[in-house]
Amino acid sequence: MTDSTRSRGFIRRFFGAIGGAITWLRRVVTNLIFLLLLLFIGAAIFGGEERITVPQGGALKVAPSGFLVDELSQPGGLPGFFGGPSAPQETRVKDLVDAIDHAAGDSRISALVLELDSLAGASLSKLEEVGEAVQRFKASDKPVYAIGDNFTQGQYFLASHADKVYMNPMGSLLITGFGSYRSYVKSALDKLKINFHVFRVGDYKDAIEPYIRDDMSPASRENKARWLNRLWNEYTEQVTGLRNLPPSAVDNYIADLPENLRAEGGSWAKAALANQFVDKLLTRRAAVAELQEVVGEAKEDTSQYRGIHAQDYLRHMKMTNLPDPRQPKDKIALISAAGAIVDGDAPAGQIGSASLGKLIAKARDKNVKALVLRIDSPGGSAFASEAIRQELLATREAGIPVVISMGSVAASGGYWIAAGGDRIWASPSTITGSIGVFGAFPTFEDSLEHLGIYNDGVGTTALAGTMRLDRPLPEAAADILQQGVNHTYAQFLQLVAEARNSTPEEIHKIAQGQVWTGRAALELGLVDDLGNLKDAIADAAQLAEIDKYDVMEIQRELSPSEKLMRALAENVDAQVSASIERNLPLGAWFSSLQPALQPFTELKSFKDPRALYLRCMGCVAP
Repeated sequence: MTDSTRSRGFIRRFFGAIGGAITWLRRVVTNLIFLLLLLFIGAAIFGGEERITVPQGGALKVAPSGFLVDELSQPGGLPGFFGGPSAPQETRVKDLVDAIDHAAGDSRISALVLELDSLAGASLSKLEEVGEAVQRFKASDKPVYAIGDNFTQGQYFLASHADKVYMNPMGSLLITGFGSYRSYVKSALDKLKINFHVFRVGDYKDAIEPYIRDDMSPASRENKARWLNRLWNEYTEQVTGLRNLPPSAVDNYIADLPENLRAEGGSWAKAALANQFVDKLLTRRAAVAELQEVVGEAKEDTSQYRGIHAQDYLRHMKMTNLPDPRQPKDKIALISAAGAIVDGDAPAGQIGSASLGKLIAKARDKNVKALVLRIDSPGGSAFASEAIRQELLATREAGIPVVISMGSVAASGGYWIAAGGDRIWASPSTITGSIGVFGAFPTFEDSLEHLGIYNDGVGTTALAGTMRLDRPLPEAAADILQQGVNHTYAQFLQLVAEARNSTPEEIHKIAQGQVWTGRAALELGLVDDLGNLKDAIADAAQLAEIDKYDVMEIQRELSPSEKLMRALAENVDAQVSASIERNLPLGAWFSSLQPALQPFTELKSFKDPRALYLRCMGCVAP
């Protein structure tokens, strides 16, 4: 070996050692950062609660983030910050209501402030439930203020419950009315040569119309217009009543918006003030200064008003109001069933027949005197819906009354489940009914043949190979599926008739997939009373003949990994993804495409082995 060769070997070994050291250091630093992140999140999830102090004379700050929901959904997989799909933030309605109701009787709380800029959306029924809690707070002779830079339609509904509404001079009030619009893809399916086989009962069962039409059918248009107008009347009547405005004030404001803006030089804020929808135009700093005169300055930050966030206040309540084990009380079990209904187990945000059944079975405990099931679902699997209803019947047979509280939507399969209760409560703006059944089954044999892919074979019977996506649907199979739809619809009518002391013939008149608001459902006898979750719980106590009780929420326990995913989603992902979407036009563009692509994404839900569904896909609460 020459000196030159030995020299090159040494240099290579030297730089190789440096490269190895750099690689080792990079891995160490990366692992340390990851471990620190895990420790931080673990401390947040499993660590002890920090001391929370309620400021004397301060305000309860209600600032919901994201969407108002009955049950928090469980993020699946990695959050968007780490390359997974982003998940919207959510705020539980019950948490806000509990905090507001408790604060009404708390001498340390002197006012309520609604900060609604981060509220992304909510159905009218959920807004009503929070609004009713605000009204109960006002009954304690404590003032309520609403401040916002801008107000969307949903945000303003809550703001209208305040004694004073302050808006930024550069802000806007955008009220547009309610609408229900869907993308229709029949022509697209034709071009893709996808054959969509549909079986249904009732002219109003329009869940599958986007796949067989390019526009809304007259029956669907009539039905949707009816319940949308009812909901819009609920909205306008409450807003005008709370603001002491003429009944037509909201409709006139929308109809005359161009003239209203022109009269105020194009200023949305001045137009809102001129039409008495807001009380003052104040910058955020000026609004805080006005609140400081009422509740004082925050000790830790003199640029803020004295107060405590509703979520912190709720945690303080739970820490300081622990039940006394020496004084056992009767319990009313509360279970939330939110999302589409599917067979088997399902995570939070969906209703699994097995997972929800286990929770209902837990309620059949010797200390549970009644069960309240909160339903917020457009329906889903017919088989799963019946399995859940059977669990409710078993609970009633055990001597435990079952009261149903309908949330924003309890339609189709959601109503099938509700029929298993002793009594049914709905809010005036609940969307319910849609008593009907449909079957849906797409096949792709023409699409595949167009690509040069053919299917052939032999079977022992004429039905062998039926229900394959790559083969035509035989006429006999289509007949079988239609008979299954007809039979399930007859079952639906019968069980509703038995639950509502009626006949299948009478129920058929208001069924056929027709959708109703809660108020209309009361008039038709589909529900027993109108009210919120608190009303349903009080009714359950009356049925159980108990005066003193604790409300015990029964929820699916999260595994440590699920807790980790939720913490990541809540603490990191929502903020990062929201920032990206706000600042990148591409994010907004992708968001705008989602409604157009929704019918194609919904195809994934058509996987019931019997192709039978109790689903109201158009039942999206505005």
